[in-house]
Parts: sequence; C-alpha cells; structure tokens
Amino acid sequence: MASKLVIIIVFILDIIAFGLAVAAEQRRNTGTPKRDGDAYYTYCVYHSDIATGFGVGAFLFLMLSQLIVMIASRCFCCGPPLKPGGSRACAVLLFILCWVTFFIAEVCLLAGSVRNAYHTKYRTEFFNDPPSCETVRKGVFGAGAAFVLFSSIISNLYYASYLKSRGGVSSYGGETGVGMAAYK
Repeated sequence: MASKLVIIIVFILDIIAFGLAVAAEQRRNTGTPKRDGDAYYTYCVYHSDIATGFGVGAFLFLMLSQLIVMIASRCFCCGPPLKPGGSRACAVLLFILCWVTFFIAEVCLLAGSVRNAYHTKYRTEFFNDPPSCETVRKGVFGAGAAFVLFSSIISNLYYASYLKSRGGVSSYGGETGVGMAAYK
C-alpha cells in the first residue's frame, strides 16, 4: 500500500512540475525596444516575468519528487541487497537514466528561469543600434517540460522495478556456506 502511495504522490508532483514548465514556456518574458519621451534614447521594456516563478516552481516540484523516490528506494545503494535477476538489472539501468533525465530537466528549468529573470538595464542613443532585449530562447522551458515527463516515467518505472527486485524470497536463503542439501 505504501508503495502505491509513493508512486501516486510522485506522479502528482511530476504532473504539477510538467504543468508549471509548460506554463513557463507559454508565458516566457518578451522584450521590445522603446524610445524615451525625448526620443533621444532607446531602452528595453519587458512584458511578463511570471515565467521565472513557474520555472522555479517546476524545478522545486521535480526535485521534491526525485527526493521522495530516492528516500523510498534508499537511493538504491543502502538497505538490504536486491535479489539477482532481470528486475535488478532493470532497476540499475532505470536508476542511472532517472538521474540523467532529472539532471537535464533541472538544468533546463534553472537556466530558463535565470535567463528569463535577466533584464538589460542599459539604454543607447537613438542614432546607434537599438539595445539587445535578449530573452530566454523559445523551447528552453519546453525542453525542461519534456525531460520532466521523461524523468517522471523513468522514476516511476525505476521504483516499480526496485520494488519487484526487493520483494520475494531470495533463492540464496541467506546461508554463508555452500548448501549441499539439494545434491543428496
């Protein structure tokens, strides 16, 4: 029962993170050059800054879901050993993929949030080139959202594979020596 609860909680947190990342992509900052009242200087005006909050929220929700999975599975390396077989091999592979996709998603969300929060503060004379009103590139939060989705699927599969490998009776029986009872 506790394992199903962990999977449900992690899935909900990942869906929230995905939704926030998609919202950040939709509401990312845009900047346009504007002339001042005397028309001698040009400066940047930025429209929306809510995408930074959405990106940070997605970052935190994804981190919380990863933390829950790692605590529930004892980060794969602590606790009793897993029984050998395909489930353990699958759990090892999914553990590595889980961390790789998590790291990529977090980097995309953090980089997008930092870049979205950056606003140029300078102004230029009107006769020169207008200032560069750089904003976050289209697709940074979208890539973060895609990797949040990949991380969600892989972490839930990892946890299920971990539970399958952890459960059941070991074929080794916990003896320290070589058992010869089967060879009579």
